[in-house]
Amino acid sequence: MPSWGVPLCPKDEILSYEEIVALAACLREEFGLAKVRITGGEPLVRAGIERLVGMLADSGIPDLALTTNGLRLTEMAPVLKRAGLRRVNVSLDSLSPETFRRLTGSGELQAVLDGIDAALDAGLLPLKLNTVVIRGINEHEVRDIVEFGLQRNCEVRFIELMPIGPGAELFSAGFVSSEEVRRELLTHFTVIPLDREHGLSARRHGVVNATGKRGTVGLISSCSAPFCAECSRLRVTADGRLIGCLASNEGIPIRVPLRAGDTTAIAQAVRRVLAGKTADRIFRQGLAMASIGG
Repeated sequence: MPSWGVPLCPKDEILSYEEIVALAACLREEFGLAKVRITGGEPLVRAGIERLVGMLADSGIPDLALTTNGLRLTEMAPVLKRAGLRRVNVSLDSLSPETFRRLTGSGELQAVLDGIDAALDAGLLPLKLNTVVIRGINEHEVRDIVEFGLQRNCEVRFIELMPIGPGAELFSAGFVSSEEVRRELLTHFTVIPLDREHGLSARRHGVVNATGKRGTVGLISSCSAPFCAECSRLRVTADGRLIGCLASNEGIPIRVPLRAGDTTAIAQAVRRVLAGKTADRIFRQGLAMASIGG
């Protein structure tokens, strides 16, 4: 959460789990939806989140994942696995307790590290670690974070800072390109580019450390080399707004047709959002990620 917080939705405007599952079912039938990721804010603070996981799993979603800050994973990982969750991404922007506290504003690093181990023990695999690299704050930790991932067989993904929400005020001084991160990796590891799968956000590389330990690192270049031309991703906010691009401040409200069971109107909204995707690399989004979904 940014230091100034985000507006909270009235409870009656928040989509129910049944409505979320109904939307996923519509998208699967009309558009061949194959992958669902539960994000936030922080999804594990919503009461009964394991029930949503179970409902989506029972609906037959082939790839069901969740992105979390990891603070509740120690207790929740086994519960989520039993509910049908396949894998998790965990935000890990620093291995320094002080830097971690500075970046998150709260929370204890050790709780996140314990949560990562709990997720691995529960079999939520592959587990990916997401790190937003910021100059002057954590760019010197690239090597340490990769080594941390290698020791736990986690894929590390370094994400470019975007001028969204709190990132906007940090962007001019703090932006570090994926190419800079790649050059840093080359000074410590053998780096081997991997074939890129169509539509994936990350450009993945095999890495080998000095002891021969092998792993994978992904570079997500949202600003310097975006994958807009291949993107078919959609986001749905907690209050039912359909968003086609993180950079855009536009979205289409679908809560009313969703609650009315109007699948035709929902499909039309999806087509409009997909058709409105652009690749101009201009960030117009004024909301924090906590409001639009990470």
